Amino acid sequence: MPIAEAIALPQQSLFAKIAAQLRVVYLAVATVVTLTLGMLLVVIASALTLGQAKSWITYHAGRAIGYTVLWFAGVKLKLEQIGARAQQPAVYISNHSSTLDIFIIVALGLPRVRFVAKYELMYNPLFAALGIATGQIFIKRQNSAKAIAVLKRAYERIRLQHLSLFVAPEGTRITGGQIGQFKKGAFRMALDLQYPIVPIHFAGARQLCPGKTFVVNPGIVYARFYAPMDTSAWTPENLDAHVEAMRGEYVRWESEFESAMNK
Repeated sequence: MPIAEAIALPQQSLFAKIAAQLRVVYLAVATVVTLTLGMLLVVIASALTLGQAKSWITYHAGRAIGYTVLWFAGVKLKLEQIGARAQQPAVYISNHSSTLDIFIIVALGLPRVRFVAKYELMYNPLFAALGIATGQIFIKRQNSAKAIAVLKRAYERIRLQHLSLFVAPEGTRITGGQIGQFKKGAFRMALDLQYPIVPIHFAGARQLCPGKTFVVNPGIVYARFYAPMDTSAWTPENLDAHVEAMRGEYVRWESEFESAMNK
């Protein structure tokens, strides 16, 4: 190898590392700016409508914020409908293995939806302001009794306003590259509300931005909507079996996507 090439290799590696770090900083700044502007617009819209347009604001502001951050990250979101569409309020669920997920979720534009999120997000002033202004549901996962109480108080409002819910049954971002264990909360909500469950599989998000990192590679993420799952025959006694069966479907979908990528 010529000496000039041998010297250039470490330099190229150093330049690549610097470029990667600059990209992370750029995306972080762009995300904070987008969330800040979004928060201000959401708070103003909520005040002007006296808090009576939460679903409209959630839909339009969520899509604007989500797609803007994904655009800055160089990520294109493709929606695919597999099977029948949900024609009534439902509990939407998805896998959760990437920092991108939160922006994908709000970009989906789900109708009349409220997001059930961990209470820790309330410690972030941007997410707290957005969540409070749009009526999202924050629960303390470590305290099951309080979490259940919060949800039961929300049930009346959810039924009265014909709202849907969105929950990530894995609970937190999974960093091991597999589908994590599903918690029963989302399925218990569907049982209590007598709502169908609509599974959404995010394919490609983990490959572009794995786990809790903010290093994002440009590419395509697919959000695949599957047919609503009827829960009318569910009972507390057979709930565990339905939870495991649903997780098994996600394991299969993830495996099929990875196999297709490797072809």
